[in-house]
Amino acid sequence: MLLDKIYYTVKSIEGDYAYLLKEDDAQAEPKCVARDLLPAEISEGARIVYEMMEYSLDC
Repeated sequence: MLLDKIYYTVKSIEGDYAYLLKEDDAQAEPKCVARDLLPAEISEGARIVYEMMEYSLDC
């Protein structure tokens, strides 16, 4: 599970934090993540992939 890719969509950006929605779990609460851990170029609606303990934009 740790090495699997997890896909998120950026729901909102509020100051130093972004709220991410897990794509394959519609019932999950938004995940609050510090902006410092995310790519600088994210925006609301962007698709993010979490893999090997790092977040990156899904191209």
